[in-house]
Amino acid sequence: MTRRIWQTLLAALLLAFAAGAVALHPKDFRDAEEEARYRAIARELRCVMCQNQSLSDSPAGVADDMRQQVLVLIREGKSDAEIKAWFQARYGDFILYRPQVKPVTWALWFGPVLLLLAGAGVLVAIVRRQRATAPAQPPPDDSQEW
Repeated sequence: MTRRIWQTLLAALLLAFAAGAVALHPKDFRDAEEEARYRAIARELRCVMCQNQSLSDSPAGVADDMRQQVLVLIREGKSDAEIKAWFQARYGDFILYRPQVKPVTWALWFGPVLLLLAGAGVLVAIVRRQRATAPAQPPPDDSQEW
């Protein structure tokens, strides 16, 4: 049984290294400017498989394909906005870490603040209700000396 666990762990480790081997390396770029632009765009796009990682951080195979597409679009002369729009057209607003503020994305932008305000309102209401229903404390008895 223990041997099977070690074999599974070794296989998982090898797969992780193989996934990292497909990622782009500095030698894949024409110059430092192209690499810097590529890395900036990859940090602003979300992996469609991992969903909580940027394209630059994701080890998923689909992220490798997406990173290659970013490089292809850069080499085609597309602007950063055009590249983001290309991905947004295929994957929706969720692909962007900072989507545009529009009615469809209001929940993404304002939802957390509204939830925080609602929670604070509930907390204030609970505290006020407890104060109103709490029995009055008798005044301290000062007649006794120690």
